[in-house]
Amino acid sequence: MKKPEYFNISRRSFMRRLSAIAASTGVPLWYLERQAAYAQGAKEVRSANERPRMALVGAGGMGTGDARNSLRFADLVAICDVDDTHCEKRAVQLTAKNKGMKPKTYSDFRKMIDKEKIDVIINGTPDHWHTLVNMYAAKSGKDIYSEKPLTLTIDEGKRLVKVVRDHKRVLQTGTQQRSSARFRMACEMVRGGRIGKLKEVVVWLPAGLCDGPFKSQPIPDGLNWDFWQGQAKAYDYVPERCHVKFRNWWDYSGGTMTDWGAHHMDIGYWAVGLKAPTKVEGKPTAKPVPGGYTTFSEYDCRFEFSNGVIYRVLTTADDNPFGGVVNEDGQRNGIKFIGEDGWIWVNRGGIDAHDKGIFREPLPEDAERLYVSNDHRGNFFECVASRKDPICPVEVGHRSATVCHLGAIALRTGKKLTWDSDKEFFVGEHAQEANSYVAREMRAPYDYSFVS
Repeated sequence: MKKPEYFNISRRSFMRRLSAIAASTGVPLWYLERQAAYAQGAKEVRSANERPRMALVGAGGMGTGDARNSLRFADLVAICDVDDTHCEKRAVQLTAKNKGMKPKTYSDFRKMIDKEKIDVIINGTPDHWHTLVNMYAAKSGKDIYSEKPLTLTIDEGKRLVKVVRDHKRVLQTGTQQRSSARFRMACEMVRGGRIGKLKEVVVWLPAGLCDGPFKSQPIPDGLNWDFWQGQAKAYDYVPERCHVKFRNWWDYSGGTMTDWGAHHMDIGYWAVGLKAPTKVEGKPTAKPVPGGYTTFSEYDCRFEFSNGVIYRVLTTADDNPFGGVVNEDGQRNGIKFIGEDGWIWVNRGGIDAHDKGIFREPLPEDAERLYVSNDHRGNFFECVASRKDPICPVEVGHRSATVCHLGAIALRTGKKLTWDSDKEFFVGEHAQEANSYVAREMRAPYDYSFVS
């Protein structure tokens, strides 16, 4: 029997490849070599009989990118979007990479899931649609790759965890930084005491938009604006509410706190290793323009964990004072871990420390190891086959999003709040006001009955 291609890679070739990765990422060779032995991820599947059948819900930029990158492992049979023009355009774009097969198009995800033979759903919808789409997919026996943040509210997360587990589905949250060796190494070094006892985590996020006021316009042909708004309050059509800029409206998202926060705050949370903070307070440092975007564009939040770690989340455009590493987009947002003996700074552009020598010495063999994945979508499809949990299963997605939601709620209330992570509600002073944000009223018919 002919050996698979990956067994024919020589040791020398393998080391050259790892050396190139080390040079480009700043991750030491010893770490990459050690992690390569444990990495989970599916190999590209070529046999038509072995490839899952995949459908995309939400054909915007992120959803389309997720679907395109998943064509290594699955065949795209259908696309759904409430914008008919959007949907058809994406179907045409993806046909070439889909072995020349043009996916069918739908405007209602329920009809698509009911009619088509589908194994996997890629959920690239706006934040306020994540939960209902994921619930319907799970109840219909589909596995799910869902964009982040996993939910619009904390209550949605509690409900989604139950549905996914009750129906024994695999769900991967699209917080792909957990499948990066750079971020994983930073967390393992923090947990392993390489900078001494962790004292503080500082997360810098990009500032949001603070524009307006905006005027309503005629609804574009092909867009089902009522369906797009879903559970949120109905408004006249405003272009700035729809598609990419929806993240700046409280009706549909939580601003950069839940957008970029779902990435960087997740990594900070991963390093701390506790279920959730116990205290949170925050203040906006810029106010929304009347008639404009409704999320806070700039802010300063402070969290406390039960082990004494202080966790700060602040916004910046490009003048971050911590670390010299710049992101691929030219911004300096990222995470700084501050311990008793030094600090580590990490983002998508690289990794830095008070003394880069701490990266040269391997961690002890008995040091804590975190889940290894070097390919986020590959890890998902591997778990679809094995039925094991991926690196960001539904509970991780929910708990990570909860930290972001806590920050957003602290900004809305302007109060210092106490969070009970086991019961998942606020307690103590100001609890009643804060708990009013744990769930949101859902506009009929786009409530839980819509996917029952």
